[in-house]
Amino acid sequence: MLDIAKFVETAKKLNVLGLRVSQGEELIAQWNSEEECRRNIYSATKSFTSCAMGFAVQERLISIDEKLTDAFMDDLPGHVDENLKRATVRDLLTMCLGQEKGSLMGGQRPLYKEDDWVKMVLGIPFVYAPGTHFVYNNVGPYLAGILIQRRAGCDLVSYLTPRLFSHLEIKRPTWESDPLGNSFGAGGLFLTLTELHKFGLFYLNKGVWNGKRVLSEEWIEESTKAADVEHYGYLFWRGEHNSFRADGKYSQLSIVFPDRDAVVSIVAECRSGDELMRAIYDMIYPQL
Repeated sequence: MLDIAKFVETAKKLNVLGLRVSQGEELIAQWNSEEECRRNIYSATKSFTSCAMGFAVQERLISIDEKLTDAFMDDLPGHVDENLKRATVRDLLTMCLGQEKGSLMGGQRPLYKEDDWVKMVLGIPFVYAPGTHFVYNNVGPYLAGILIQRRAGCDLVSYLTPRLFSHLEIKRPTWESDPLGNSFGAGGLFLTLTELHKFGLFYLNKGVWNGKRVLSEEWIEESTKAADVEHYGYLFWRGEHNSFRADGKYSQLSIVFPDRDAVVSIVAECRSGDELMRAIYDMIYPQL
């Protein structure tokens, strides 16, 4: 087992609520400051939308090279600018969509007067050529989630339940929806720490669970490597030591260290995320 005593001292000061560390098939450290319950994992949800897109690509429901003007033909604004014409489904996943600032963010969503968020966000100007400017923006993962739901004919929870959640023994979770009842692909999924940790293990195992191939290894490798910028893939952050992670506000984390065959997962109410990441890299990683 890992010696996590020093880390726990730091974790308590940073409002960490729980920790899981696995290496290979073994859970080598765990700690909780309170009972496990399902919590909002915020933007770590985006990585589940990335996973759902992987299944949709695998099932040939969607091509990531598809133009947004084709995928959302009936939702386009009156004037379609040149950058929107260039944008593809892939650009929904990289935070390099081309809009100037983030929309559909947590503090904004309750205040919109519009109910049709698809038409609303496609009407926001595409200031930059897709793939050229990293701007953290909930529009891309939201539209990715919408497209999956339209092609699959069901919400994201219903889509992922037989494909992912049932394999991981995750009972049907709660997932935030937009005003029209669509799953919000950019946030609002509720999971326990153990459930979030299973997702990290699924990615560590490159889409195999209990010896069964569930999602293609090619998609997992493509979606977790650097895409248009070094620090981001397809709705996964890239980090030190060749790591990648699902990462939500206040440090809801599942960090995969492929080179150490390890996953570190955390749920927290942390307002000092950089300090917590430094503690993981400096206190936990060296022991792996």
